[in-house]
Amino acid sequence: MIFSMDKLFMALATGFYSGYLPKAPGTWGTLVAFPLHFLLIRLSPAAYSIALGIIFLVAVVSAGSAEKILDQGDPSIVVIDEIIGMLIGLIGAPAKALPLIIAFFIFRFFDILKPFPVGWVDSHLHGGLGIVLDDVLAGIYTLICMKILAMLLPTAF
Repeated sequence: MIFSMDKLFMALATGFYSGYLPKAPGTWGTLVAFPLHFLLIRLSPAAYSIALGIIFLVAVVSAGSAEKILDQGDPSIVVIDEIIGMLIGLIGAPAKALPLIIAFFIFRFFDILKPFPVGWVDSHLHGGLGIVLDDVLAGIYTLICMKILAMLLPTAF
């Protein structure tokens, strides 16, 4: 088997091919973030931050490359943007079912409805950064909501 950068970029951009699953590829991509979250929460806060930064850079490069490989703007099979967005929304989230489920639904809400500036970024920025940044913003909105919920419902979190 011959190594191909295009194959590597496509594997990463599609969340290890989860973006090819039928119906709602963004939802499948969002779910891929959870096993990664369980790995990342074992890291120190500094290593966690560095890992998120690396994943963000990989997301921008692989999403932009996939867009060029497929010759299509923001292809639906590219889900690494949902992965990094969800990982941002999960910062500090405990490994407990209720907060993780809540975070999932909050992130999907913001990712689908795209409130300002998420929608603006989605429609005005292009390439890898444009593909990823709107989901990063949805992840930040999710993170804010999760921190508020953790203050309001400390026993659930």
